[in-house]
Amino acid sequence: MTEPRVSVEFQQRELFPELPDEKTMAAWVAAAAERDVEITIRFVDEAEGFDLNSRYRHKDYATNVLTFDYEHEPVVRADLAICVPVLVRQAREQGKTFLAHLCHLIVHGTLHAHGYDHVTQEQADVMEPLEIRILQKIGFEDPYQDRGEQPADSQRRPLP
Repeated sequence: MTEPRVSVEFQQRELFPELPDEKTMAAWVAAAAERDVEITIRFVDEAEGFDLNSRYRHKDYATNVLTFDYEHEPVVRADLAICVPVLVRQAREQGKTFLAHLCHLIVHGTLHAHGYDHVTQEQADVMEPLEIRILQKIGFEDPYQDRGEQPADSQRRPLP
C-alpha cells in the first residue's frame, strides 16, 4: 500500500511567528491521512475566529479549530481554520505545550476532514483513540489524559 499523497497550503502563517515550519505541520497532516489529502490550513486571530464560528455555527465565541470538509473520497478536500490566540490560551490553561496542542488540533481537524466526528459517545469512542495513537506515534502525549480538554469543534460548511 502506498502512502497517501498530502498537499497542504498554509494561509496567514506569517502573522503568527510562534508557528513551526510548514514541513513539520504538513507531516502532522500526513500522519493522520488515511487517503490522499488536499487541505488548506488558515491561521486566524480571535476576531476572525469569532466571525467564522458565529457565521457557520451560530456560536458567540472563537473556537480553537473549525473543519470545513468538502469531500471525503476518493480525495479528502477540506479547509481548517485554527484560531491561534485560543490555541495559546487553551495550551496554557491545560498545562500543555503550544506545539503539542497545535499538533492535536491539526490531527483532530484532519480526522474531521476524513469524516470522523465526536458528537455522540459512540463517535468519540472511535475518533479519540485514533487521535491518541496518531499523536503518540508523532511523539506527543495523550491529549485527553486529564479529560479536562474539551474536544475541538468542527463544522461542515465552506469558508467564505
